[in-house]
Amino acid sequence: MTMSGHSMREVYTVVGCGLLLSLVGCDYWPPALQAQIEQMRSETQTLTMEKAQLQAQVSDLSKAKQEAQSQMDELGRMNREKTAMIMSLQKQLDVVRAKTLKSRSSKSAQRKIPAKLKAHPAPKVPPAKKVCRKGSVCGSSV
Repeated sequence: MTMSGHSMREVYTVVGCGLLLSLVGCDYWPPALQAQIEQMRSETQTLTMEKAQLQAQVSDLSKAKQEAQSQMDELGRMNREKTAMIMSLQKQLDVVRAKTLKSRSSKSAQRKIPAKLKAHPAPKVPPAKKVCRKGSVCGSSV
């Protein structure tokens, strides 16, 4: 058992040293690793700037979409108003046409009635003869 107590003490010592070294850390960084870290930092900054630009574009496009949507809504409303106005004008036109047709048909009926009365021709009156200056009838060949 003395061996196992002694070996346990060594294990605890090694673990303790490992923990102590892990807390202290190493200040040496190899140049290749430093270059990789610098490259990743610059890529991160570049990506951050691109992300900001893309977010600005997205917000601009969202604003443009909202403006276009409001214009579409306004045009749709105007279209409905104009359609209603056209329908109203068409109804008015149909009413006016119907009135015109009724008045024409009543006028033509009134015209047809006198035409039936005129079925018997009136007696023809000979045209009056014109008298020229010298007392003779004009247009006659004597």
